[in-house]
Amino acid sequence: MRLLSWSVILFLLGCGTSSDIENDTPREWAIAIHGGAGNFGKEHVDENAQAQYSASLNSALERGEQLLQSGSSATDVVVEVMKILENDSLFNAGRGAVYTSDGTHELDASIADGQTRNTGAVTGLQGFKHPIDVAKSVMDSSSHVFFSGHGAGEFAKSLGHEEADPSWFHTDKAYNRFKKAAARAGDVPQPVDEKKGTVGCVVLDMHGNLAAGTSTGGMTYKKHGRIGDSPVIGAGTWADNRTCAVSATGWGEYFIRTGVAQDIHSRMLYANSSLSEACRGAIFDEMGALGGDGGVVAVSSTGKISLVCNSAGMFRAWSSPDGRGVAMFTSDGKGTVEIH
Repeated sequence: MRLLSWSVILFLLGCGTSSDIENDTPREWAIAIHGGAGNFGKEHVDENAQAQYSASLNSALERGEQLLQSGSSATDVVVEVMKILENDSLFNAGRGAVYTSDGTHELDASIADGQTRNTGAVTGLQGFKHPIDVAKSVMDSSSHVFFSGHGAGEFAKSLGHEEADPSWFHTDKAYNRFKKAAARAGDVPQPVDEKKGTVGCVVLDMHGNLAAGTSTGGMTYKKHGRIGDSPVIGAGTWADNRTCAVSATGWGEYFIRTGVAQDIHSRMLYANSSLSEACRGAIFDEMGALGGDGGVVAVSSTGKISLVCNSAGMFRAWSSPDGRGVAMFTSDGKGTVEIH
């Protein structure tokens, strides 16, 4: 049985914020994942649903651990872990993605390789089961970085990515939200507590390489081809072996306006900030100061893990040779900083 780190032990006892002291000993590998953030607490997620989210996050995390310990590359681990989450209708990514105002599903995803600093992204993708797979193909099998809409679909089809009928993405939960939004009508911003569901993964592999990925169905009842931060490199996703790997979740417009993921990297590279300092600054001092809501999971080049959100809840899980944990809410309901 592995020994749990003190940060994990404290969290399991209900302490939402761990010590700001970061272990300087490099780790062989590390992984952190998220399943979305928002203003939700225990009163919004009953015990049965909590158990389902916990089981799903644990399943994805365990697969990531197995792959990392066997020597798989960071980008391969990100894709395999996120495909598990995209298959799970609990989340707003792949199966279970929210409906647009036209009653369709438009999927976004991005991936970043910290070793090469190459990236791939798709937005407005329709009819393919695993957007993260397609994003990786953009990175590996094209001379481009970003494909959208019809072009993204044509690219995915040309490489034989697995297609899916629109019914495969349907869930009653997402459809009921669509009907409520349609009844409200108008271009009204979606309540923040309905935004949870984006999935992401950040990894440090046994070879010392970082990678990050993010995938989402976007915002319920989104109009006019709206694009959030998840497919935008530098806003929702970032990886650079010199600093960190980051995946974001929350109110995408604000993450784009402040370039959250790259802001964290820049604070580390140019201001010599620690991972936790950089995450705090980007989330609380920049994005949050403008009125944005959400969080990030991040891993540094030495295997430090930071999970930071300014919202009441963020589905998240993390693991390293020092221990593992899963969490959903914050202790004070006003956001948290966790360092592992």
